[in-house]
Amino acid sequence: MHFLISGGSGFIGRRLCAELLEQDHAVTVLTRSPAAAARVLPAGVRTVAETAQVSAADAVVNLAGASIVGGRWSAARKQVLLQSRLQTTQRLLQWMDAAARRPAVLVSASATGYYGPHGDAPLGEDAPAGGDFGAALCQRWEAEALKAEALGVRVCLLRIGIVLGAGGGALASMLPAFRLGLGGPMGDGRQWMSWVHLRDLTALIRWLAQNPQARGAYNGTAPQPVRNRDFARTLARVLRRPALLRTPALALKALFGEMADILLTGQNAPPRRALAE
Repeated sequence: MHFLISGGSGFIGRRLCAELLEQDHAVTVLTRSPAAAARVLPAGVRTVAETAQVSAADAVVNLAGASIVGGRWSAARKQVLLQSRLQTTQRLLQWMDAAARRPAVLVSASATGYYGPHGDAPLGEDAPAGGDFGAALCQRWEAEALKAEALGVRVCLLRIGIVLGAGGGALASMLPAFRLGLGGPMGDGRQWMSWVHLRDLTALIRWLAQNPQARGAYNGTAPQPVRNRDFARTLARVLRRPALLRTPALALKALFGEMADILLTGQNAPPRRALAE
């Protein structure tokens, strides 16, 4: 198969590209900086800046989008987060519409933030969307991707949890503090963390792309979500460090504003559809 991947030079995309090449698939990455992407991607991946440079593909994987964590969510930052997702998806839709041979499937990234803060309730893929900004962002992104169905393209929406793995992702931001013995729970530590290992996530992406029966929303998570306090204790134990320094919720809100909510709330979102199918 020929895979066209947007956002392919990121943490998830790099691993996915390597696995697809190992399985003898052809891989093209759509990126704003082809030369820079080529330096971090495995040899054999083609990089392009424009969809017009791609004549056809069997599967499209859309991972592109500005990082949702970081600084405060100002009005300008919210617009960047939204447009970085919608514009890439719209470019892919325009390319599909004009293609002489359309791809069979679009696997489009979303996030468990789709559900918003939900406390302890387990959230299957049929659970309603939340009402906060993160949930609205995911809803808009998914709605745009679903327009591909009108073009005869099968669409899978992958609601990704906290991705763990070596060399990047969530662990890269956590490890420095924990290695210094400065890690610990955030807020009261009761919030759920629906995590997933990088290789399990890329395996799920490949399965969604290659399984003609798969369509609709899937939680991209591991079957055993954990509370933040338990995750902190486990990570500290593995590193042989204490995990005694709780970060107060007020401090996180003072530092990050509205963005702190994604650190202080979470979703118990098991991968029900993936387990069943």
